Amino acid sequence: MKKFENKSCLLYNANMNELIEKLDNYRLENRIGQKQLADKLHVHFSTVNRWLNGKTTPNKIQQYHIKKLLDTLDKTS
Repeated sequence: MKKFENKSCLLYNANMNELIEKLDNYRLENRIGQKQLADKLHVHFSTVNRWLNGKTTPNKIQQYHIKKLLDTLDKTS
């Protein structure tokens, strides 16, 4: 069972890193600062800063809103 937990944890971390990387790419491609990105996601600037610097990860609700933002952009492109 421990082996399974480690694999799922690694998968979660890989997916989370990918999501944060996509979010940072979105920010850079659209030339917006962390503050503007935070405003779009309805979180504080320091929250986005901590995500992008690897100090914390978004919770489930925040992940939902990040995915929603990125999916909306994919559909309009």
